[in-house]
Amino acid sequence: MSVIGSNVLAGASGAGGGGYQGNLALGHYSGAYVSVYEFSTSTGFGSLYSNPSTLPAGTGNWVAFSPDGNAIAVVHSNSPHITAYPWSSSGFGSKYSNPSTLPASTSNRGVFSHDGNAIAVAHYGSPYITAYSWSSSGFGSKYSNPSTLPTNSAFSVEFSPDGNNLAVGFASSPYIHVYSWSSSGFGSKYSNPSTLPGSNVLAIAFSPDNNDIVTGTSGSPYITAYPWSSGFGSKYSNPSTLPPELVRDVSFSPDGNDLLVGHQGSPYVTAYPWSSGFGTKYADPSSSLSDTAMGAEFSPDGKVVAVGRFVSPWIAAYQWDSGFGSKYSDPSSVITAGGTNSVAFSPAD
Repeated sequence: MSVIGSNVLAGASGAGGGGYQGNLALGHYSGAYVSVYEFSTSTGFGSLYSNPSTLPAGTGNWVAFSPDGNAIAVVHSNSPHITAYPWSSSGFGSKYSNPSTLPASTSNRGVFSHDGNAIAVAHYGSPYITAYSWSSSGFGSKYSNPSTLPTNSAFSVEFSPDGNNLAVGFASSPYIHVYSWSSSGFGSKYSNPSTLPGSNVLAIAFSPDNNDIVTGTSGSPYITAYPWSSGFGSKYSNPSTLPPELVRDVSFSPDGNDLLVGHQGSPYVTAYPWSSGFGTKYADPSSSLSDTAMGAEFSPDGKVVAVGRFVSPWIAAYQWDSGFGSKYSDPSSVITAGGTNSVAFSPAD
């Protein structure tokens, strides 16, 4: 295994055995632009994998593992705007060939479809959303653009868990488009929600049961949620305690019972119970953050939340059990990052 540094550190206080064992990836501003640590529920951060032999070409704005865990993709600021690698227990493999048609400009977010047969990229520059077929050989052909394009730079993109829809968040009204999706690519755009998100949609999450969709935005109320059933339902009431500033990431727990929000402004990470709408905000973590949470994600077993940070060591992780638990020890190998833009757990080993 190609890793750097010591064996795994002691985990959070009270962490039990078993649970998730896999990897935690960071997309970041400087250094290698992408880094991956071993991570487990019981022991926390482990060794740091060696950097890929061919680095992404610029700031790693988003990182994602394929659903089978056999590939990792980084979207970034400079051409080719997306870089992907095979992934194994040895770490990064040799870079896949670039797609034959590149995203038009700086890419902000990329996501694999849940069946692993497609990858979509939100970016600056028309058509603002670009999608490719994907296989173990890497990028396939670019899908035709949707007939109704986003109206401005796209910041976020997300497939629904059932694979039947693709949502794109962007920088001008109506701020979000959702398209039907099939093996043929983009279908028709659904009607806009009757109550639009408040501003630019920077993050999107579908609930695991496909029944809800949540958007994180740059303007108040900073988070907007709707029922989803082949289209938008009436907006849910806002949470009684709003995020204080613009939202960078939203993530449902694997069981769909909790919603995690990474944002600017203290406490920087906020979580709510979820049951067809927002519950009362959970208490803030006792080991508080001091900086913007750019990425905020649950582990596949739902027992850990990871938060990307703008200060060293660039990442924080907490136990999760219907609320924030103890913070895991920081990784022993601290990367050169300049700020973490995104975090992603691999599928469980």
